[in-house]
Amino acid sequence: MPAFSSDGVEIHYQVAGEGYPIVWGHEFAGDITSWEPQVNFFARRYQVITYCHRGYPPSGVPDDPTAYSQDHQVEDLYRLLRHLGIDQAYIGGLSMGGTVTISFAIAHPEMCRALIVASAGAGSTDRERLVASWQALSESMLSEGMEQFADGYARGAERVQFLRKDPVGWAKFHAGLASHSAQGSALTFRGVQMKRPTIYQLEEGLKKIKAPTLVLIGDEDGPCVEPAVFMKRNIPSCGLAVFPQSGHTINLEEPDLFNRTVLDFLTTVEAGKWV
Repeated sequence: MPAFSSDGVEIHYQVAGEGYPIVWGHEFAGDITSWEPQVNFFARRYQVITYCHRGYPPSGVPDDPTAYSQDHQVEDLYRLLRHLGIDQAYIGGLSMGGTVTISFAIAHPEMCRALIVASAGAGSTDRERLVASWQALSESMLSEGMEQFADGYARGAERVQFLRKDPVGWAKFHAGLASHSAQGSALTFRGVQMKRPTIYQLEEGLKKIKAPTLVLIGDEDGPCVEPAVFMKRNIPSCGLAVFPQSGHTINLEEPDLFNRTVLDFLTTVEAGKWV
């Protein structure tokens, strides 16, 4: 897997297919493999770029807590595109990757042809409770290890839908989460999720986004439903897709519906008909 250095941190990535570039950023509990259904589908028509965030092997796992923040993640994405010689792309992500997509669009609007934001905004509503939960979870990762953490986290209220629909796919997701770096995951929780601005705090930035935007959400993904509606109301050229009886990992729970919904969006953008 190729890599580049982002301020001294190795960031590993993969490129598949040819065509206009589309970049996918993974969620906290995922990694580069989380996008396999999208790579297989979109690489038929596009150049598909996936990568591991810092803290997620084989990307580097810095020891310094100050090396983890949403600003660092935005800068890593910027440097990835520059490393690949890409001036503009479709920028997409799920959950943590989705909030990076929004922040990247605010920071580097000229590099975004269109945005795909899935399952983003956890911590925007009921923030104090969630931050306390994340602190406790970050401590349990370090004290008990990732396998025990994964057993509970992968069965959360917004993830049991995946287990119900696709137990084989869920087992692969669970195994991947259990293999993550405890240090990288804990520091990501503390430096990114617990400190990033809420979707509501980004209101003025959302209103300035000019890129066509598709927000996708599962209707049972409680912490992200209201932020999704807020983005729909504040991003000028935004559409909202809601997947029924779906939780947080909608690209894995409903890969065909997810892929076709995104493809319809990109086709409409390319036809100049997304308003």
